[in-house]
Amino acid sequence: MSNIDKLAPYAQHFGRPAAEVARDLESYANLIKKWQAVQNLVSRETLGQVWERHFIDSLQAMTLLRPEDEHFMDIGSGGGFPALPLAIASKGLNRRFVLVEPTTRKVSFLRTVARELKLSVEVIGLRSDQIDSRETQVPDVITSRALAALPQLCAWMAPFFGPSTRAVLHKGREHVEELRETSVLWDYDVLIDKSDTDPSGVILTLQNLSAKSGV
Repeated sequence: MSNIDKLAPYAQHFGRPAAEVARDLESYANLIKKWQAVQNLVSRETLGQVWERHFIDSLQAMTLLRPEDEHFMDIGSGGGFPALPLAIASKGLNRRFVLVEPTTRKVSFLRTVARELKLSVEVIGLRSDQIDSRETQVPDVITSRALAALPQLCAWMAPFFGPSTRAVLHKGREHVEELRETSVLWDYDVLIDKSDTDPSGVILTLQNLSAKSGV
């Protein structure tokens, strides 16, 4: 199957033709391979499966986005997933992505990809808990992938939540237990969609996040 064919299930949600998205993703893949020697961007086991394990896994979130979603915040961006594939596919749409990543070399990598592919991306070289949420635009969507368990993620995301903010989070088989633990500390509404790439994985969409009173 060609890389363009792999994009077909999500192409209707792109801001431009799938062939252009595929070209930029290939450039992104080449940069990953180049930088991998000095910074561990993806696991050694998945370096040869970047399209399936990282690009397509990230892009399935496009189906959960709304036309009015314009401002995105990605927490713990690492090698750029899911935010950079989403930004690449969203060229032509009025979307802006803020990537939060504290590791200096990864910050340099993310900025290099954003510059070379001319993406609407800002990279903040801090941890999310070092950012004053009063000085940032309230995001429409917060994303995160392979960063932390859900209770900790909620603590990091909550300061940035506005009344209409949604969190779109990639989770694995542990999501049931994480949701149970999270419900002890947090109030939220959640939608659960099965992952297209991981038989035991899901994408969680959280809304109306707030800490439980008295906890």
